[in-house]
Amino acid sequence: MNKQQITHDYVTAFVDELVKAGLKDVCLCPGSRSTPLAMILAQHQEVRVWRHIDERSAAFFALGRAKVNQEPVALVCTSGTAAANFLPAVIEANYSRIPLVVLTADRPPELQNIGAPQAIDQMNLYGSHAKWSLEMALPEATEDMLRYVRTTAGRAVATAKHSPAGPVHLNFPFRKPLVPLAGNQAQQAKSLGRNGRENNQGYVTVTQADPKLAQAQLEELATELDKVEEGLIVCGPQIGEELPTSVIELANQLDFPILADPLSQIRCGKHNQELVIDNYDAFLRNHEFCDSYQSEVIIRFGAMPTSKAVFLYLKEHQYTRQLVIDGGAGWHDPTALASEFIYVDPDSFCSMLAGELKGRKHSTVHTDWSESWLKAAQVSKEAIEERLSDYDDLFEGRIFTELAELLPDKATLVAGNSMPVRDLDTFFANTDKEIKLVANRGANGIDGVVSTALGVSTTTDDPVILVIGDLSFYHDLNGLLAAKLHQLDLSIIVVNNDGGGIFSFLPQANYPEYFEELFGTPIGLDFEHAVQMYQGEFIKADTWPEFNSAIEASMSDGGLQVIEVCTDREINAARHREMWEVVTAALRQSNII
Repeated sequence: MNKQQITHDYVTAFVDELVKAGLKDVCLCPGSRSTPLAMILAQHQEVRVWRHIDERSAAFFALGRAKVNQEPVALVCTSGTAAANFLPAVIEANYSRIPLVVLTADRPPELQNIGAPQAIDQMNLYGSHAKWSLEMALPEATEDMLRYVRTTAGRAVATAKHSPAGPVHLNFPFRKPLVPLAGNQAQQAKSLGRNGRENNQGYVTVTQADPKLAQAQLEELATELDKVEEGLIVCGPQIGEELPTSVIELANQLDFPILADPLSQIRCGKHNQELVIDNYDAFLRNHEFCDSYQSEVIIRFGAMPTSKAVFLYLKEHQYTRQLVIDGGAGWHDPTALASEFIYVDPDSFCSMLAGELKGRKHSTVHTDWSESWLKAAQVSKEAIEERLSDYDDLFEGRIFTELAELLPDKATLVAGNSMPVRDLDTFFANTDKEIKLVANRGANGIDGVVSTALGVSTTTDDPVILVIGDLSFYHDLNGLLAAKLHQLDLSIIVVNNDGGGIFSFLPQANYPEYFEELFGTPIGLDFEHAVQMYQGEFIKADTWPEFNSAIEASMSDGGLQVIEVCTDREINAARHREMWEVVTAALRQSNII
């Protein structure tokens, strides 16, 4: 059997099994050494190939699509530094539990460590950030080897997908010739390794059962929580759409207010939001409130919330019983104060515990505790809305109050890191519209955000809007190429304060002799030319009516639409501080503190 036939049979068995295991999408970057994977993936009718030029952008694009669909997406690249450019997205996928299957091509062993071009050490390239890494065997077409590659493919998809989801890495050394035989040239001798199991069944099926509390544990916990009046539920970033209904059912049984991070998917939707608090970041900045309202028990779901005020509230109440409910094997506790970790499916946990509590509490009236939290939220909301109406200029926080009104049902809003996601937290209020809120809060980086949003845009026919700072936008300008190549629809709001706006809130701002050069880092770029290079439409909005018109037009026109909103970093920081002061005054006036 010639070498092309061997490579063809080996890679074909692997790709066939990827598909049978459920993989449907691959982000493919050009290169020579990856030719066997690229050509056979491209030939498979059940695989959708998303072509990319830049590996870093490709990886974040894959992450965005996998984040929303919660299904693995494959990445393919050639050897050398091309594979290293996947690393930032692999890190984000690891920390935010997104399934990726990373397939890197490599030189064979005889070309390693001798100065051959594009030959670097790719063994365990992604370190601890990959759930599983494997150096694949050199291609052979023996029956044992074909069964091996099928088993490996099924295991890779299952490992990436199963809780906690994350990236896996398979490194493929290939010898020349790299071009496999065309499908009609390859021999078709039937065997288990070449053809897999009958009836299109996967070669190996991997099943993961959701862990559940034993009945005795459930009853004990219900009895303990039934005695608690002063409790909270804190919901941080999470991916699934099942939690909102069940966690609200649990909150109603316990009469615990829910502090809902925007990325918890609890602020938006038709579910009952009576106990859902959206503006806690404003009033938890007040030390008097935090001192006066110490919770007996806090039940926490998802990752640590975006809000620093929540983090500090938890830190200040060290003796509060904290239960962290995690469906995987993570350790989301940067406070080091959690008293209990319960590894159980969060949705099942809420439903079962709510069922156990049902009928134990007979009052339909909120306790003084929950009434106080709800009143603080309402007073804060009214104070914020009143102060916002006083600002005629383009205040960054108001972008999200405007979007909450403008976005239609089923839209998706993606927030960049640093200031946008924090303003999303503070200013995007509860709504009965089913709006999905997305951000990369695993590693919280500003890189790859444009590509992530473009990946998200491939999962829906409804509008997708990205709000991003100017530095983060610059960081991933390469990602705009995907919009042109694949004719994607995305509205991008670039908040251009000419630098790193978040640093204006940090102690570094007190050192003006260093601040601009080291932290503010203004870049002074005109993004209109870059957007036009990728055949996008660009508009600069100078007033709120212009902003609103531009958003509505961008959603109806489709394609790549970029709306620039220019703001002032110093004024923006001052306005945020004013907002906190206004909330404090309102809390005092209402006798909450």
